[in-house]
Amino acid sequence: MSNKVLIITYYWPPSGGAGVQRWLKFAKYLPEFGWQPVILTVDPEFAAYPVTDNSLLDDLPSGLKIVTTLTTNYFSIYKKDSSKIPTAGFANSVDNTLKGKLMRFIRGNFFIPDPRKGWNKFAYKNACDIIESEKIDHIITTSPPHSTQLIGLKLKRKYPRIKWIADLRDPWTDIYYYEQFYPTIISKAIDRNYEKRVLKEADHLITVGKSLKELFLTKVKGIEKNINVITNGYDETDFEGIEKTIPKQPVITYVGTLSDIYPLDGLLEALSSFRKKGNELLIRFIGTVSQNQKTKIVASTGGFSTEFIPTVSHYEAIRYMTSSTLLLLIIPEHRSNKSIITGKIFEYIATGRPVLCLGPANGDAADIIRYVGIGNSFNYHDSESIEEFLEKSSEQQTFNIKRQSEFSRKELTKKIVSILNNKV
Repeated sequence: MSNKVLIITYYWPPSGGAGVQRWLKFAKYLPEFGWQPVILTVDPEFAAYPVTDNSLLDDLPSGLKIVTTLTTNYFSIYKKDSSKIPTAGFANSVDNTLKGKLMRFIRGNFFIPDPRKGWNKFAYKNACDIIESEKIDHIITTSPPHSTQLIGLKLKRKYPRIKWIADLRDPWTDIYYYEQFYPTIISKAIDRNYEKRVLKEADHLITVGKSLKELFLTKVKGIEKNINVITNGYDETDFEGIEKTIPKQPVITYVGTLSDIYPLDGLLEALSSFRKKGNELLIRFIGTVSQNQKTKIVASTGGFSTEFIPTVSHYEAIRYMTSSTLLLLIIPEHRSNKSIITGKIFEYIATGRPVLCLGPANGDAADIIRYVGIGNSFNYHDSESIEEFLEKSSEQQTFNIKRQSEFSRKELTKKIVSILNNKV
């Protein structure tokens, strides 16, 4: 008979995004290693999702027990138009009007650690019922939203026997957009206290990258033995039935958000020079692109075909990736960007297509790209090196990839199982 583990996550299908796929995939493979997951999440009818992806519902494992709850939706002001629910709690909104600044101030000082804390009282009550009825001995809380970790903190205090694993996919009080919320000294102190209590009281901590692990180690002493890195990854089954084709005309594809904090000047300069040498190219952006970035891209890439495609399903995103010549990855420019590892990097790896990364050369994303041998990383403004890479990849089209399988979802699930089995 399988052991049972309660996974508490706000984001779950039909919500979209890398955080959803992370635990959807772990839940898919855990039973193969003797663990039966039970999912506790918010009822999608009452949730505040910035992105939805109904195609992920098709990947739900047969027989998986999912318990959904009510929530108090503090984003209800956006309810009439779900597309306006802000990602990262207003962070990707560049609304510098008085109203926009006021909304961010309210979010940063009256909803600590985040507005999705309205789910906590409902989730806690249901978690207690599940723990007792299902005889649960292990729970996993995953964030963001980091308010979810406070559910784990409260459960650990009520049930000291339980092994609590806290999965932190992003920085907490060091997230790159934190200051956009105008937090006061008191608000910062409250939030940092929450963060330290979670880091200290969880039985085990998981992060998605080396730099993030190092960051959390500076917060609380003595947690070195309790923290492990388990990256995101790719699921081989997501690529089944999708033919990998080399396009006749070179195609560069970027998948994801492209707000104004993503530097493009070096890339656009390289593309302009590349075009002047008589090269043809299609540049494709899939996802949310700010109007400022669209204007800049169109003005700088005249002569190249440029496509802006709204957010698509996970399946469609993979199809676009596999029909590209080159995949573009851009890390936001920020003092803590070394720790940023976007979820799509692993699916980029799975396609076998060359990856051009713009970001810190000593960052975690750059390390992974070098480790696998899938491409290269460049400074945002190094247009000359970027252009050389464009020329090389358009001729070579595939790289000598190694260690690719280490990032498969099934292999990564083994690491979760080792923690559940007390082997790390």
